[in-house]
Amino acid sequence: MALSGRVPLLLLLGLVPVVLRPSLGTVWLWVLAVGVAVLVDWLVAPAPASVTMHRRPVGTVRMGHPTETLVVATNGGRRTVTALVRDAWQPTAGASDNRHRVRLGPGDRVLLRTPLQPRRRGDLRAIGVTVRSRGPLGLAARQRTIEVAGAVRSLPPFESRKHLPSRLARLRELDGRAAVRVRGQGTEFDSLREYVRGDDVRSIDWRASARNRNVVVRTWQPERDRRVVLVLDTSRTSAGRVDDVPRLDSAMDAALLLAALAARAGDRIDFVAGDRRVRARLRSAGARDVSANLQEAMADLEPVIAEADWTSLAGAVTGFGRQRALVVLLTPLEPSAVEEGLLPVLPALTRHHRVVLASVKDPALEQLAATRGTVDEVYDAAAAEQVLVRRRHTADLLQALGVDVVDADAERLPPALADHYLALKARGLL
Repeated sequence: MALSGRVPLLLLLGLVPVVLRPSLGTVWLWVLAVGVAVLVDWLVAPAPASVTMHRRPVGTVRMGHPTETLVVATNGGRRTVTALVRDAWQPTAGASDNRHRVRLGPGDRVLLRTPLQPRRRGDLRAIGVTVRSRGPLGLAARQRTIEVAGAVRSLPPFESRKHLPSRLARLRELDGRAAVRVRGQGTEFDSLREYVRGDDVRSIDWRASARNRNVVVRTWQPERDRRVVLVLDTSRTSAGRVDDVPRLDSAMDAALLLAALAARAGDRIDFVAGDRRVRARLRSAGARDVSANLQEAMADLEPVIAEADWTSLAGAVTGFGRQRALVVLLTPLEPSAVEEGLLPVLPALTRHHRVVLASVKDPALEQLAATRGTVDEVYDAAAAEQVLVRRRHTADLLQALGVDVVDADAERLPPALADHYLALKARGLL
């Protein structure tokens, strides 16, 4: 049973007969009359069970982007139902305007729309649909919560895709669609064509020319079908927040941009994520929808308050094959975690692969180190400077082992990592 706001107002209205006939009996008589009216109204109210609910599939949406869920309410009874319907979701689904007033005659149906705007990744589920059916007096209502299955899959937002067009333009220049193809380091044979004035005579294919009437030259393009392995660290260090965004989410954004760019370049993308154990693994042969597949694989990943087992993650990289690859380690450049866990396994990786470490840098450290107006700020600056020195020392150790370090803030990391990939590809170092 649910009582409306009319019940306390009706009780207050009993002050009139109490004033006219002040006695305790008048008070109890009025309370009894109100109670009987409420009970009768509740008994006469249509049963909520007569209303059936069916939810249409919601699908997937990027985190922070709006969508909606549709519920079809059908009155299967013989009486008209006037009800308040609440479509309840877990808070991070961002359900708004989820209370709907409906009036359904026998056999009528209505479509209820509830806007959603997910604030967390993963599968966000509906809690239930509550139907509150009012009586004719509006004093009491029958209420029932119906379990109507529903879920929206919230994917990483991929905010860095705004940088993709400019990097694709540079890629077109690199692979010769906007520039003349010439032989050099990091190129491979593309095709044969007739010689035109200005071509490098060293590109003439004499065997092919001997079988044709015209002189034939070879054309070259940047090497394709390279392997790029993305390793996403989901350990405790990735749970830290930079500008109120978890480091893990920023690393995902950088991984998605690099994967989209590398797939357009004709390279194969492999992905592994984990901490103490491997949490997700994805093998892709350079498919055009590699970004969508990666978003699906990343949707359920959350930081785990435990140290990363880099031996296990390195084994997962080896499991993709022994062919030389660009291995991108998306992990924070935290000195203690890197020196104790990552450094011992790096020689095995750098022996067979090109390794890049991409880290999200906290700009607050540099701000603290530069602010020295008061005594307290000087102490804060000294502590921040000490952390920065340790980070630089760790980066030097990594570079001494042959690891490229890309350390940038959350906004600049995705384009910086994409630029580093293009630079390696242009120099033929993949």
